[in-house]
Parts: sequence; C-alpha cells; structure tokens
Amino acid sequence: MNTTINRNAGTTSILPWNRSLMILLHGTMLLCLMLVAGHVSALEFKQVLTNESAVNFGYKQMGVPLDGKFNKFAAQISFDPDKPTKAQARIDIDVASIDTGSTDANEEVAGKLWFNTKAFPAASFVSTGIKVLGGNRYLATGKLTIKGKTQDVATPVTFQADGTHGIFEGTFTIKRLDYAIGEGEWTDVSTVADEIQIKFHLVVNAAPSKKK
Repeated sequence: MNTTINRNAGTTSILPWNRSLMILLHGTMLLCLMLVAGHVSALEFKQVLTNESAVNFGYKQMGVPLDGKFNKFAAQISFDPDKPTKAQARIDIDVASIDTGSTDANEEVAGKLWFNTKAFPAASFVSTGIKVLGGNRYLATGKLTIKGKTQDVATPVTFQADGTHGIFEGTFTIKRLDYAIGEGEWTDVSTVADEIQIKFHLVVNAAPSKKK
C-alpha cells in the first residue's frame, strides 16, 4: 500500500518514499520550466521584413510640414534581448527610390544640387553602440553617410516583441546642410528647413541564437 490512514485523526499520511517521489517530480517540472524559459529568451532578432518595414522622413518647406519615404532599402540587424549592448545594425538606402509624393520633386532632389544620386546612389547607417534606457527603450549611436559625408548620430529606439516577431521604431533629426543636401540657392533654409526628421519602422523575425 502507498499510504497509511489514521482513521481516528481523519488524516492521510504519505510514506517517506512516496514523499521523495513527489519532491523529485516537482523538481523535474521546475527544471523543465527553466529550460523552456531559457530557450524562449535565447532568441536573436535578425531577419528584417523589408516589405513590412519603412524608412520615412519629414521636413518643412516655406513653413509647411511635408513628408516622404524611401521605397527601397536593405537592413541587417542582430539583436538578442538578453544581450542588447552587443546589438548591431546596418541600413542601406537606395536614395534614387525617394518618394516625395511628386514626380517633379523626385527628379529635382535626385539631381546634383540635392542628393546627386548618380554619384552617390546609396545612403547608409552603421551602428557603433547601444545603450539600455529601460522599459524597452534604447539609445543607438552610429555613423550616417549621405552624399559621401559621414556624421555621428544618435537615435532613441523602442523595441516590442511578440514571440518571434519584433518591431524597432525610432525618430531622429539631422541637418541637411551637414550632408550638402541642397547646394547653391537651396542653402537658404528659409525655403527648405535645415532640419529633417528621419523615421524608421523595422519589422524583424527571430531565430534561436547560437550559443557562445
């Protein structure tokens, strides 16, 4: 028999070997849960879904807020939520894919005085570091190169994950004249403002990270 019953007291006493079995089973369940939790957290977000992502920009012309986007870009990301400071990112933008909402404007900004896309077909951002701010917020630093000119930039980034699906979002401001975007008469910032907001929305899938 597995138990002895004390009928007078109305209680059931568990034999010592049965108690040990229960402790063993309990410990095994905890170990399994720990292993599962470790497996879930050991994910590296690195597959960028460019068809669901976007790189947009905003600016002012004659004081009127306007916006646009780049239709073609490639992104490489390596982000492990357990090791965020080791994250790496690179975004390469096909500048000729710029879309201001106007065909005439697109042709104008692709010209020599603006982006000069024939000589400088790509713009790029390469990360150099990331700082954890807390609450799924980070500060990413890196090198931004446009029209052959490179500047240090920093951008706040938020990251939201739902299982193996994650989203990075951020906005930062640059000054177009730092990159010679708008030369000659277009250096007049009363016509087109110097400040340009860059906005990104990157959708990324995860895969199990390699143990190091």
